[in-house]
Amino acid sequence: MSYALVFSGQASQHPTMLPWLEAEPRAAASLHAMGERIGADWRTALQDEGRRSNNAFAQVLITGMALAAWAVLRDALPQAPAVVAGYSVGELAAFACAGVFSADQAIVLAQQRATLMDQAVPGRQTGMMAVTGLSEGRVLTACDGLGLECAIRIHRGQSVFAGTDDALSRATPRLLALGAVCKRLDVRVASHSSWMVPAARAFADTLTELPFAAAHCAIATNADGTLVRQPALLRQALSRQLASPVQWAACMEAVNERQVACVLEIGAGSALSKMWNERYPDIPARSLDEFGQLRGAVAWLARHT
Repeated sequence: MSYALVFSGQASQHPTMLPWLEAEPRAAASLHAMGERIGADWRTALQDEGRRSNNAFAQVLITGMALAAWAVLRDALPQAPAVVAGYSVGELAAFACAGVFSADQAIVLAQQRATLMDQAVPGRQTGMMAVTGLSEGRVLTACDGLGLECAIRIHRGQSVFAGTDDALSRATPRLLALGAVCKRLDVRVASHSSWMVPAARAFADTLTELPFAAAHCAIATNADGTLVRQPALLRQALSRQLASPVQWAACMEAVNERQVACVLEIGAGSALSKMWNERYPDIPARSLDEFGQLRGAVAWLARHT
């Protein structure tokens, strides 16, 4: 029986995420590479809301911690995943997990990606907001004139929208009046929208200089939700996703089509595993962050594969 891995994105990072990680020797290399870029005090820094939501800090943190966790988990499992997917910046960890490039290269790319995204909106206050209970079309109609864009498609009644802080604030009462649930995300940049076109172009140039290997397993890509292994297609997908909506609903469908026995989320929080369980209740999903110790996650995977 096979399993899938999904790698968390930005917005769920918290001070107590994966508390066992630093005690694992196999995690040391990725944690060191991560700490060189965001500081060895990263665990303490997570307690500060401003630092925690800082784009340059968060993207490196999320990538480094996910790959440190995978380095530990990988050696405890009898087989590799059948398919992987990463949510937003989580795609870097997914690519590294699938052998497209190394963990160290993924961490470097996370820093470069964050820098380019910040440079795309200099001096502008932008962000993201999750909206549940309304279709994408109804949200955009209700917010006509505010310049909001759909950034992540989760399912018919749940999406994430990007725009300026002012636009998101003005949109909230309109959407609440229609019965929607609105939640501002702990992200300080309008990811996956036309705001990021300069970043996507520059990141594409960066990726041309990095060798890509064929993936060891299928990767459900954010750009269009299809399963890909070929280096040229993976390279295009990784840069495209910066300035186009994340097709997460399609990613989940692609993973489901592989008929996996279970899904494990690697990263902070359990947002992706909850999304999965709501859509595919017959295929269990859990988050690594839910387990107090590594052996709990390994035992859970063993029971379902």
